[in-house]
Amino acid sequence: MGTITINVNDDVEKMFRDIACATYGKKKGYLGKAVTEAMRSWIDEIRQKEIAKNELKLLDTGFSMGRISVTREEVHER
Repeated sequence: MGTITINVNDDVEKMFRDIACATYGKKKGYLGKAVTEAMRSWIDEIRQKEIAKNELKLLDTGFSMGRISVTREEVHER
């Protein structure tokens, strides 16, 4: 388990502590649980943005689906 020492604005710290206490109760380790959950959530958000960016890039560049041997008219029976 890692230890991180950080400085946070007083108002953000108070709001975070209040919400963490309301969520987990003021038991030993409640603040660590809340910080871990917040960090995981942030990591997931960043990863999802990267996935979306990569998928959009793939859509822009396109990809080969092989040679299509039928015409559009044949597919739509026109």
